[in-house]
Amino acid sequence: MHVAKLVSRQGGREYVSHLVRQSYREDGKVKHRTLANLSPLPQVAIDAVRRVLQGDVDVFAAPSKILIERSLPHGNVSAVVGTLKKVGLEQMLGRERTRERDVCVAMIAARLLAPNSKLATSRWWESSTLADTLGIAGTGEDEMYAAMDWLLAQQPRIEKKLADKHLHAGSLVLYDLTSSYMEGTHCPLAMRGYSRDGKKGTLQIEYGLVTDDEGRPVAVEVFKGSMGDPSTVATQVTKIKDRFGLRDVVLVGDRGMLTSARIEKLKEVGGLEWISSLRAPQIRAMVDSGTLQLSLFDERNLAEISDPAFPGERLVVCKNPALAEERARKREDLLCATEEKLAPIVAAVAAGRLSGTAEIGVKVGAVRNKHKVGKHFELVITDDRLVVTRKQAEITAEAALDGLYVIRTSVDEKTMSSDAVVRGYKSLAHVERAWRCFKAVDLHVRPIHHRLEDRVRAHILLCMLAYYVQWHMERAWAPLLFRDEDRPFQVDPVAPAQRSVAATRKARTQRKPDGAAVHSFRTLLAELATLTRNRVTLHGAGEAGPIEITATPTPLQHQALSLLGLASAL
Repeated sequence: MHVAKLVSRQGGREYVSHLVRQSYREDGKVKHRTLANLSPLPQVAIDAVRRVLQGDVDVFAAPSKILIERSLPHGNVSAVVGTLKKVGLEQMLGRERTRERDVCVAMIAARLLAPNSKLATSRWWESSTLADTLGIAGTGEDEMYAAMDWLLAQQPRIEKKLADKHLHAGSLVLYDLTSSYMEGTHCPLAMRGYSRDGKKGTLQIEYGLVTDDEGRPVAVEVFKGSMGDPSTVATQVTKIKDRFGLRDVVLVGDRGMLTSARIEKLKEVGGLEWISSLRAPQIRAMVDSGTLQLSLFDERNLAEISDPAFPGERLVVCKNPALAEERARKREDLLCATEEKLAPIVAAVAAGRLSGTAEIGVKVGAVRNKHKVGKHFELVITDDRLVVTRKQAEITAEAALDGLYVIRTSVDEKTMSSDAVVRGYKSLAHVERAWRCFKAVDLHVRPIHHRLEDRVRAHILLCMLAYYVQWHMERAWAPLLFRDEDRPFQVDPVAPAQRSVAATRKARTQRKPDGAAVHSFRTLLAELATLTRNRVTLHGAGEAGPIEITATPTPLQHQALSLLGLASAL
């Protein structure tokens, strides 16, 4: 940075301006951006700033000459808010600028910058330049709640705009459901159900996410915590067909979501194709009936078959050796762990310390199915005897199906090949990644303290919109993150996904080709937070007041903002 003196003449008069400017290179050309106008300051103040920027230590030796009143993180705010606006999300929230829209933009940004409760967020606003950037300084939790109520009313329109932008006829539409446990007991949505957080007995909510085939979120819906996965599909079908006005899209859901009963309902409704998979008992039945011959996979890993039990459907059978090996290893580990838990009971019975059929049965029942493999053990219990043996025949039969999965679909072969069907089903991994960001890595959807239904729905919507911004930022930042910038095309759709050579090198060395450290999304935001905006008061400036100067970006910060197309915004 430097102080530039600009002289202009108009109407025979000469005008002199003193500007703090920053030089940078873009597309091979040297450009300048103006950071501050020093013209109103007295000449002594202008000279002091010039000396500071030139590295004159004598200026700093006299503390009374310059005072930095406050430094606030700015680079991370600029990156998040800039991306939010660049991808059009601000306009999706509301075409006209309103107080509610500004507060909602701030809450979305805060979810990425410092995810916390609404009360804590209201205390955090002015710990960065976010409040000043969006003009929401002093916003309290009551105004935030009012903005959430406003946002929820906009949800149908926002989701329609996202669908228009990212979905079209013939698109793959990914759908999956997860749950999060609640704090408190007064929200009507909070009920006991199957907990994906592993918190048995807690009240929870469920919420389903609709994305495009690359994982961009399009819509989200909150359900009562007791609702089963298949029961949520009907509302998504209505949303896709009626609200979004889409036809001939392909709904992709896992086997717990698109069950046989739900698929029959989809067939009745019509106008919507689907991809799902079969459960293990259904695959076993096909093997037992001879419809599925395991010898098919002696020399290949994919085959398309038909079965009278699934009329009008295509069944694509896949065999993944890597998955088979992992399942075999896991099964053996769980069997051994169960035997270890049963061993002390067997020893106690043999030593006479434990006797009686009922007493032995209670002890065995407490640990037998701890690892979900109790079905693989034969137990003989008498008053003074306990024998535990593996059901080896059943284990062998189950092992024969290791790595085997069957994808079912209504899409005809002319529209989608077998390989494309497999790739379509495996694209559900994008939604699984979204859940990790929601719940564990970046957005921290929990803890959920809200008591009112609509506030819970608005909170989940805020998280979805924040993930929409993160999705775009991560792809732009791929060269700086532990992400594959150019993943090779997977010729074999069944085989495990392969990284590019560059991504493998990044993961192994944790360094980029230039030797710089590779970042996670969260650590890169933290690095940008060190790019500060500083309020400076100069001795002798009179009534001119303080000026604001943004720190010079480091090469990494400049690169990060350039990848987002925001380098000139500072």
